[in-house]
Amino acid sequence: MSKSRLRQYAPISLIIGFALSLRLWRLSTPSGYIFDEVYYAKNANSLISHGVELNEQMNAEFVVHPPVGKWLIGIGIKFFGNNEFGWRVIAALVGTASVLLIYLVAQRLFNSSFLSNTAAALMALDGLHLVMSRVALLDIFLMFFILLAFYLILTNNLWASGVVIGLAGATKWSGFFLVPLLILLTINFKNANIFVYIKRIAQFVLVPSLVYLVSWSGWIITSSGWARNSGSNFLSSLWNYHLEILNFHQGLTEKHSYAANPWSWLVIGRPTSFYYENPGNCAAASCSQEILAIGTPVLWWFGVFAIAITFGLFLTKRDRVSAFILAGIAGTYLSWFLFQSRTMFYFYAISILPFLILALIYTFNWAMNFKDNKKFIYGFIFLVAINFLYFLPILIGVEIPYSQWLARMWFPSWI
Repeated sequence: MSKSRLRQYAPISLIIGFALSLRLWRLSTPSGYIFDEVYYAKNANSLISHGVELNEQMNAEFVVHPPVGKWLIGIGIKFFGNNEFGWRVIAALVGTASVLLIYLVAQRLFNSSFLSNTAAALMALDGLHLVMSRVALLDIFLMFFILLAFYLILTNNLWASGVVIGLAGATKWSGFFLVPLLILLTINFKNANIFVYIKRIAQFVLVPSLVYLVSWSGWIITSSGWARNSGSNFLSSLWNYHLEILNFHQGLTEKHSYAANPWSWLVIGRPTSFYYENPGNCAAASCSQEILAIGTPVLWWFGVFAIAITFGLFLTKRDRVSAFILAGIAGTYLSWFLFQSRTMFYFYAISILPFLILALIYTFNWAMNFKDNKKFIYGFIFLVAINFLYFLPILIGVEIPYSQWLARMWFPSWI
């Protein structure tokens, strides 16, 4: 490899190495299931063993999310065993892959190695991204598929983008929020004709629907799944099942101590505690061990201003880059405001993160048109890194004195 190539790829290689190391370090800590791992890790183990979700008594279990994310968790269990590392490792790998993916997206949008490396570094230094890359939940997979679908649009692979958004929806239904926006991004209304519209419907409605149906293959080919024989054929049975899933989500309005309305997500009003213990054998008089799903505050708070700037520049410039970023924000964030009565949590905001970072990069790129001062951007990365390292103990469950834990609870709503 030439020296120029080495200089080109060395920064992103170091960023990915850092991201992977931190996502794998102490991955088996804490032991046991934490938060919703009790559902998804168990469902994943059942899927790879029986092709369908069964409970410990081998009875059909009603589940409220499609299978793809749990199949991915199951791959880790298959290779590394039904243990903490096994059910978390694929999330760690996919989370690391998303750091590379945002680098590639930024490279396509801004054609700048510096800004692309900045985007990757910011994602690697986000606390919420780290936490979601270290737990067996579905949301890191959802975020990855959404970002990949957008990247494939940038490379003009629209059929593949349709497949990937189908995988997103087959991980969590909220992935399908993006479908209308993907269609809008890929149609030039000045030159479009009926064949273009038909093609987009095929690419972003029919293909994702087929992918979604195929994702239920385990349930289809077995006879032991929940409601499997509730209809005259597998399609009517699957329809009955989905009506029950819809009823569940519509009725999910009960209060939860960590519920967070979308209004508070971008400013980190109520982060989600996945795990908290008071270790009894610590060196201090009292210690805390927590895994708190919280974004790096400096990154997110500056990101709010960057989104506002991106929106303002879109209104004046109407350029494709700002439209691309705002479409991602609209699909991953604004859609949730349609369900105000539903119980929601801050960690759902992980899918917003790539587009919040891209809004920051867009703002930096705009500012550099006036003064090419990279020192400010380096300073911002440094500030985010310091903030990230300060919160690191409560992101990965390191035991710290209670006083140090309390010092990191900047607002009462974080406790």
